[in-house]
Amino acid sequence: MKPAQRQMHLNLFVLNTGHHEASWRHPETHPESITDIRYYTKLAQTAESAKLDSLFIADALVLTPAVKYKILGGLEPLTLLSALAMGTERIGLIATVSTTYSEPFNVARMFSSLDHISGGRAGWNSVTSVGDATALNFGLERHPEHGDRYERAKEFLVVLKGLWDCWQDDAIVANKQTGIYSDYDHKIRSLDHKGKHYSVRGPLNIGRSPQGYPVLVQAGSSDAGKELAAETAEVVFTAQDTLEHGRSFYADVKQRMSKYGRSPDELKILPGFCPIVGITETEAREKEALLNELTLPAFGLIRLSNALEMDLSQYPLDGPFPLEDLPSVDQVKGQKARFQMYVEMVRKENLTIRQLMLRTASARGHYTLAGTPKQIADEMEAWFTQEAADGFNVMPPYFPGGFEDFVNLVVPELQRRGLFRTEYTGRTLREHLGLKRPAAKNPQPIR
Repeated sequence: MKPAQRQMHLNLFVLNTGHHEASWRHPETHPESITDIRYYTKLAQTAESAKLDSLFIADALVLTPAVKYKILGGLEPLTLLSALAMGTERIGLIATVSTTYSEPFNVARMFSSLDHISGGRAGWNSVTSVGDATALNFGLERHPEHGDRYERAKEFLVVLKGLWDCWQDDAIVANKQTGIYSDYDHKIRSLDHKGKHYSVRGPLNIGRSPQGYPVLVQAGSSDAGKELAAETAEVVFTAQDTLEHGRSFYADVKQRMSKYGRSPDELKILPGFCPIVGITETEAREKEALLNELTLPAFGLIRLSNALEMDLSQYPLDGPFPLEDLPSVDQVKGQKARFQMYVEMVRKENLTIRQLMLRTASARGHYTLAGTPKQIADEMEAWFTQEAADGFNVMPPYFPGGFEDFVNLVVPELQRRGLFRTEYTGRTLREHLGLKRPAAKNPQPIR
């Protein structure tokens, strides 16, 4: 028999009115709806109708002055996804929660709850957060250093897995005749974790969830991020701006996995991808141009200054880019990989500040392509077949129209090529992604 053709995985990255920074100004978007559950339910149901693997809600724990020019913040992700679980049946539900500003017990309990509520569709995107402004919301003067954050994140995950393993699958007996609800003596254990950053006794106060663990997602492309992904992640969201960079990242992370006894297919790499779809190439370019015309330099300056950790407002927008004044990468406290990407763009293309602003307006440095459905499917196929991606974190430029274009025009083209499913074959997110359900560790008696 001919082996089944490998198929890509598609996640929808939901971000208020869309991923282009001027999307809220687009005539077809509805910025007044960003706290309306009906708006998100319709997006989720559209994604599910296209048989996408999952949808993803990002999060930040700070509100910056940039909100003057752009929608920032919004509904808390786990609350939102719990509501969306009731309006959908199959699509996976992934939320961001920070390891730097959260406690493992609470996070373990919340995601176990979401997995129960959704029938096994939960995923956790772990981030370490960015910026001193975030730290000030949590009683700290400064954001922890990059290496410290990843050290904490690694222990955080150890605690989470331990808490999820405190219950065996068959720990609940619920025997009305004998009056025994759970096999507390043999099937539930304490954790008794004592580490550098956390001391957690356990057990978790909710039974083992349908997937065992929610799918473990990570966003981060620094060297520390790649190492942690190779050891622990099951899905990686990454920003890669060219096929060449995508192939390099893919090979790097996958080859690191063997040292942790993991095979490459245990991790799905999904680069961010912003498709601007037109029936013709001219129409696609016109859609892109309209969005760029709506871009405000005042916001772009704030975004780039934050990413590059230097105030760019003191420099002319159309003059030479002040590369010599930027901090060195080892001084960067935020997203090191994004910093390096922007610097490389400037050097390679000799960009001005204004040009870099427009170059990254649609998806903050993720790969963007304006084209016909065939052109976009061709590019996605190239990344997929040339080992730059196991699928994509789809980042529509604006909602709902920009996403509907992708669903109605690009997804059918991928399906015709046999590159994407036409029907769901499983019910859990792990089944959609072809990931194994982890078995609970052997219990130890509670002390």
